[in-house]
Amino acid sequence: MNWDDVRIFLAVARAGQILGAARRLGLNHATVSRRVAALEEAVGAKLFRRQPTGSELTPAGERLLNSAERMEADMISVRAEVGGEGEKISGTVRIGAPDGFGVSFLAPRLGALTVRYPELSIQLVPVPRSFSLSKREADIAITVDRPTEGRLIAAKLIDYSLALYASRAYAAEHGLPQSAEELSKHRLVGYVPDLVISPTLDYAAEISDTWSASFAVSSAMGQVEAVRSGAGIGILHSFIAHRHEDLVRIPFAEPIRRNYWLVYHESMRPTRRIQAVGAFIGEIVEQERRLFV
Repeated sequence: MNWDDVRIFLAVARAGQILGAARRLGLNHATVSRRVAALEEAVGAKLFRRQPTGSELTPAGERLLNSAERMEADMISVRAEVGGEGEKISGTVRIGAPDGFGVSFLAPRLGALTVRYPELSIQLVPVPRSFSLSKREADIAITVDRPTEGRLIAAKLIDYSLALYASRAYAAEHGLPQSAEELSKHRLVGYVPDLVISPTLDYAAEISDTWSASFAVSSAMGQVEAVRSGAGIGILHSFIAHRHEDLVRIPFAEPIRRNYWLVYHESMRPTRRIQAVGAFIGEIVEQERRLFV
């Protein structure tokens, strides 16, 4: 079995289409199709079903995917040990993160990592969505849940809290609620329930069983800015809200506790740039632990 053909198979499986895989690999569409066909002939089975929207793995393709990922992990390990990767930290690492943590915490601090390792390139993707590490949508993901499936390595980063906030201007004009029952008399800023990336983030009921937002924003940073503008009362990440003197915490509601995890695919364990970036993120979180307490 030709490793190059297996590598192309993995790219198609992760992209879900031959064209997307070709772009990612820097090859033309015909070459990718031909190499997939060669691999199918070598294993004696169809690996993909061609659909109008892309390429779907067949049962044989699903079985090969597991073996191919183990082969990939072995190749990465060999390159790290024999190819001299251990001598320097270089290459590109893409980090997927929730927008609150990604924009407010990581973005101002990751520049120091590229100073430490001048040959390292960092791509930060701070958006309110989940990332597939098996499809290589990101090399490292910051998640709000510990993964329970897949060949993933997870380390807890930090506990964080969310609390109820209003702008000082809103409080001066409308006053602040003294109980959950009084929230019904106020405008509320919240999230879009069907767009939360995890049930863990559907937390409004922990403040009030009757929570009903008149203004919903699908990103944590958007909710912060909406509350700062005086649009209403919202549940905000405390480590972000504390930075803004124009926000005041509403004390009747107990903080909501959640945590962040750093996750990467098991096959990337031997890769020094992944280890270096993961260690740096853990280092800066530990240094700034007081922000999250």
